Amino acid sequence: MIPFWLTLGFSLFVAFTLLVYRRHYGWQNYLWFSDIALVTTALGLWLQSPLLIGITALSVLIPDLLWNISYFGRLIGGKRLLGLTDYMFDRRLSRPLRALSLFHVGQPLILIYALAQLGYDPRALPLQCLIAVAVLLASYRYTPPEKNINWVLGLYGQVQTRFHPWLYLLLLYLGFVLLVYAPTHVVLVMVFAVGLW
Repeated sequence: MIPFWLTLGFSLFVAFTLLVYRRHYGWQNYLWFSDIALVTTALGLWLQSPLLIGITALSVLIPDLLWNISYFGRLIGGKRLLGLTDYMFDRRLSRPLRALSLFHVGQPLILIYALAQLGYDPRALPLQCLIAVAVLLASYRYTPPEKNINWVLGLYGQVQTRFHPWLYLLLLYLGFVLLVYAPTHVVLVMVFAVGLW
C-alpha cells in the first residue's frame, strides 16, 4: 500500500511542474517520455496499479539513471559526460525552472518503492512498446524541429543527417525497446513480478 501523503505530495508536485512547463516550454514539452512518466507515476500511485507503475518504470528507470550520472558527474566532477543535462547548466534558464528537473533524482526512487509495494505486472512491456510508437510519432509529427522532443531528429538535441528521417525514427524506437525497455523488464520480472513477492 502506497501512503496517501506520498501520492498527494507527488501529485501536487506534478501538477505544479506541468503548469510551469506549459508556461515556459509550451504543450509540446508534455510529449517528453519523462513528462509523460510524471503523469503515469501519479496515476499509478492513486490507482495502486502495478501495470501503470511498471509501464512508467520501463520508460524512465534507465534514462533517469543516465540523467543522474550525467548531472552529478558534471556537478561534482565538472565533466560533461553524456550531454543529457546540458540544460541544467544553462544560465539562460532560471534556477527554479532548472530545479524542477530534479524530479529525475526522486522519481526513480518512488518508482522502485512502488514496485516493491505493488509488484511488477509483466504486461507493461508490450504496452510500453505500443505507447512508445505513439509518442515518437506524435513527437515527430506535431512538435517543432528545434525542440527535438524525445530525440526524434537526432540524439542530444543534434539533428542527424546520416539516415533517412523515418529510418532513424525506427532505429530510435528499436533502441528504446532493445536497450531500455527489454533489459529493465527482465530485471523487474526477476525482482518485482506480481506473485513472486
